[in-house]
Amino acid sequence: MITVSEQAKTYIDQLMVNENHVPGTFVRVGVKGGGCSGLEYQMKFDTEEKPHDQVFEDKGVKIVVDTKSLLYLYGTELDYTGGLNGKGLVFNNPNASRTCSCGESFAV
Repeated sequence: MITVSEQAKTYIDQLMVNENHVPGTFVRVGVKGGGCSGLEYQMKFDTEEKPHDQVFEDKGVKIVVDTKSLLYLYGTELDYTGGLNGKGLVFNNPNASRTCSCGESFAV
């Protein structure tokens, strides 16, 4: 399961309105090889589910992840930060053994 904090929900809802996303738009998250720690997070808005996608909904936010990425993201919380390093969505991933300083890549 992938969850969403209250702050992330508010931020995602604002993005959906500001960017004029159509009804049925969801957050797609995933993992790919790369980044300074070995694996890199991916996140975008999408409207098309693929055959092997896993679908979660938390606090009214629909999250879709491919099966391969779910192995690395299971138990992750999407959160929002407004700190000195910039603002935006971040992954609180309990599976990550280390992360890079920017938080965009990790290792297991």
